[in-house]
Amino acid sequence: MLGGRCKLHTRVQVRAYYRDVNTFVDADAGVQRGRRRDAEQNRLALLAAAGTVLNRDPDASLDAIAGAAGLSRRAVYGHFATRDDLIRSLLAHRVSTVLAAVERIEHPDPPTLLALIGVTLWRQVESVRVMAQFALRGPFQHELAFALQPLRDRVRHAVTVGEQTGRVRDDIDAPTLARLVEGSVLSVLDEATRSPMDAATGERLVALSVLGILGFDAASARELIATTPELHS
Repeated sequence: MLGGRCKLHTRVQVRAYYRDVNTFVDADAGVQRGRRRDAEQNRLALLAAAGTVLNRDPDASLDAIAGAAGLSRRAVYGHFATRDDLIRSLLAHRVSTVLAAVERIEHPDPPTLLALIGVTLWRQVESVRVMAQFALRGPFQHELAFALQPLRDRVRHAVTVGEQTGRVRDDIDAPTLARLVEGSVLSVLDEATRSPMDAATGERLVALSVLGILGFDAASARELIATTPELHS
């Protein structure tokens, strides 16, 4: 009888012990999740601050970026080993957003599709014009070009289909014409960093530039833009 009570008492103790251990483990896991969540929030804050600060000054220091995020320089190094690593992460984040936005665009008419792609790109970068120009023209341009290859492939395909169906000019080979379409969007971005330009004006200039490169005259380009609601904010 006594032995039975001792055995029961031992089982109760064992259950209590494991309950306490599990509680401790759960609490520790909760702390770890909290730390990971805080770390991710800090990382996102740094990326957001970097986008704002670098748009004002592409040569801004890590200290300036950390200060804008409300964090210490040491906190920055907890996420990014160098300033270049921070910029690469920022560009990767921006590129993924741009590619996702462009991927949602569908239209059966190649020139309209290309104008929509151009306008969508403008909408994605017009609020960070200086930083976008720095990324596209600066030391990271080759890495960025590689990351944007899916977009370039889609532009080239649309140009090829447009030439085959007679919807765009065929006196320029498709790869060259596709690059000229890209260049027309970049030209508007360059102009927007040199002189004041509101978002709606930029959209219209991008659409007109893309369609002009594709062989549309001014009247035809204006008509296509006017009859395509997606090209207007």
